[in-house]
Amino acid sequence: MRQITIGNITETVVERADYPPERIKAILGNETVAVLGYGVQGRGQSLNMKDNGVNVVIGLRDKTGKGWDLATQDGWVPGKTLFSLEEATQRGTIVQYLLSDAGQKEQWPTLKPLLTAGKALYFSHGFSIAYKDQTGVIPPKDIDVILVAPKGSGTTVRRLFLEGRGINASFAIEQDATSRARDRCLATGIAIGSGYLFETTFQKEVFSDLTGERGVLMGAIYGLWLAQYEVLREHGHSPSEAFNETVEEATQSLYPLIAENGMDWMYANCSTTAQRGALDWFKRFRDASKPVFEELYQKVADGTETRRVLESNSRKDYRAQLEKELKEVADSEMWRAGTVVRSLRPERAAKSKG
Repeated sequence: MRQITIGNITETVVERADYPPERIKAILGNETVAVLGYGVQGRGQSLNMKDNGVNVVIGLRDKTGKGWDLATQDGWVPGKTLFSLEEATQRGTIVQYLLSDAGQKEQWPTLKPLLTAGKALYFSHGFSIAYKDQTGVIPPKDIDVILVAPKGSGTTVRRLFLEGRGINASFAIEQDATSRARDRCLATGIAIGSGYLFETTFQKEVFSDLTGERGVLMGAIYGLWLAQYEVLREHGHSPSEAFNETVEEATQSLYPLIAENGMDWMYANCSTTAQRGALDWFKRFRDASKPVFEELYQKVADGTETRRVLESNSRKDYRAQLEKELKEVADSEMWRAGTVVRSLRPERAAKSKG
C-alpha cells in the first residue's frame, strides 16, 4: 500500500503489488464468485477473474436472451459455469450483484433469502445500498457487503487487462460480518483487473458517480460539444469543420495529452494563441457551469435523480424508448458528420484499402 499526498490531504491507495497472484489465491482459492448479470461490467470483470484463476460462475435472468448467448460464446457452459440467477447465487460465496440498478431492485426479494451467513455481497455501484429507501436492498446482517467500482466501462476494464494494464477503481466496506470483508474486497478488486484502488463509501461513490456521468463524463461534455457545433454551423462552417474543431481534435489530439501528463502539460504543448485563449476563457465556463453542477449534485444527494432512474428504467417500454432516444443522437447531423470523419482516420482508411 502507498500513501499519496495531494495538497494537505493524505490518502492510502492499494496497488496490484499488494495483492500478487499467490495472495489472491490464498484469499479466494476456496471461494466461488457468482457474477449476476452479463452486461459490460459483468462480462469484463468475470472474464478477467477467470483469466486470473478465480472460480467464477455466471447467473442470468433469461436463458433465451442476448446475454445468455454472449456468455456461451465467451465460453461459459450452461449447467457448469452458467446458471439462473437463483442457482448462481446459491453456488456463490461472493455474489457480484451487477444487474442494472432497476434490475437489482426487481430481483432483490427473490435473491435475498439465498444470501446465507458468511457470504459476501459485492457491488460495483453504491446505488442500491445508498438509496435503500427507494430500492429496498437491505442485506442480511450476517454477510459481508463490499464494493469495487472501476472508473470506466466494463469494456475498458477488459481491454486494459488484456493490454497488461489496469483500471483505477474505488472500494468500500459497508458491512464486515466475517472479519474478512476487506481482504475479500481487495483481492477481488485486483482480480477483476484494477491497477490501484482508493477507498470511499457507498454513498460517496454513488454521489460522485451520478454527478460525473451526468456531468463532464457524458452529459455536460456532450452538451458543450453540441452547443459549439451548433454555433459553428449557424455561422456557416461546414459539418466536417465543425465536427473536427469540436470533437475530433479533442478526442484524438488534446485529451490524450491531458491523460499523459495533465492539463498544464497539454496547454504547454499547444500554440501560444491556444494557450492564451484557454487561460482567458476557462474561468468563464467554470462560472457559468458551476451553478448547474451544484444543482445536479443536490438532486443526486436528495434522491431526485435516482427516483427518475428507477421509474424510467422499470417501465416495460424502457428499452424501446432508449433505442428511440439513442437513434435521435445517432441521426443528428453532428454524429452523422462524426461517422464520416472517423472513417477518414488514416488507420481506418488504410484497413479499408487493404
